[in-house]
Amino acid sequence: MDDSTRTGVAGPSRSGWARAALLVLLVGGVAAFFALGGEHLVTLDAIKFHRDTLLQFTRAHYVVALAAAFAIYTGVVALSIPGAAVLSLAVGFLFGRWVGTALVVLAATLGATAVFAAARYIFAEAARRRLGAVGERINAGFTANAFSYLLFLRLVPAFPFFLVNLAPAFTTIPARTFALATLIGIIPGTFVFVNLGEALGRIDSLRGLVTPQTLGALALLGVLALLPVAWKRRSARDAPRA
Repeated sequence: MDDSTRTGVAGPSRSGWARAALLVLLVGGVAAFFALGGEHLVTLDAIKFHRDTLLQFTRAHYVVALAAAFAIYTGVVALSIPGAAVLSLAVGFLFGRWVGTALVVLAATLGATAVFAAARYIFAEAARRRLGAVGERINAGFTANAFSYLLFLRLVPAFPFFLVNLAPAFTTIPARTFALATLIGIIPGTFVFVNLGEALGRIDSLRGLVTPQTLGALALLGVLALLPVAWKRRSARDAPRA
């Protein structure tokens, strides 16, 4: 057997093993989180119960607390574990609105880009093959205006954050476009939640925490993000045909 044949066989095999290993790592991380009772720690009641201890530790070891908060938030987003909203409140309580917003935006963007890249590596190629021509048309339509569409999905709070991390992975949009749209698009909503965290002691439930006016403003920003798409389509429709 020649070298090219051996390479052709070994390459897909190594790639398949790498995908399987990454999938096991992600599933194992989620399983470990729940097996160790992590879901009981990332709750509003737990954060409020330990708030004085957390605040004392942050004041005594600010840089360590900052790094730990960043790592925890990134991990929660990367593993698509529920609890980001509660963590945003906690970060706002511990670090204030400005530092807290910067921390959450950067950590959430890093975590989202990590799970986007992992999902693309593990599933995207097989999914596009299965969808065939339909998948290609969807991919082409989304990719042509990827930044605007992603910005809309990030700004409008109706779309679950983890779902917006995963769905674009099945398209061919550049990772840098995904990361930039995420970074910009989550700033308004993040600021709202982090700012609310400064009143952590008075918050009893996540339900109804954000006012309808705030939700409406975020939705309006999302609609504005689609204006370039509407303008492009109108220009294409009005352009003279040869």
